[in-house]
Amino acid sequence: MVKIRLARFGSKFNPHYRIVVADARRKRDGKYIEKIGYYDPRKTTPNWYKVDVERARYWLSVGAQPTDTARRILRMAGVFKKDEPKPESE
Repeated sequence: MVKIRLARFGSKFNPHYRIVVADARRKRDGKYIEKIGYYDPRKTTPNWYKVDVERARYWLSVGAQPTDTARRILRMAGVFKKDEPKPESE
């Protein structure tokens, strides 16, 4: 089974995470198939997470299962929205 989950990086007391697509049998920080974003829980600026929405949608379409935390971040990034509003031209 393929999972979309977080892999921990950073130093002690300063974690940051990569949002990765990995085989569920691999270790948390082990080898992964593809990196699709990052998440920094310690940042207070607007760019504390970034997700490649197109790749995340692809992996979900082929059956990848996100973990609870990854699902929350993907939801904030707009991955699960069916119809994205088009920008209005003036």
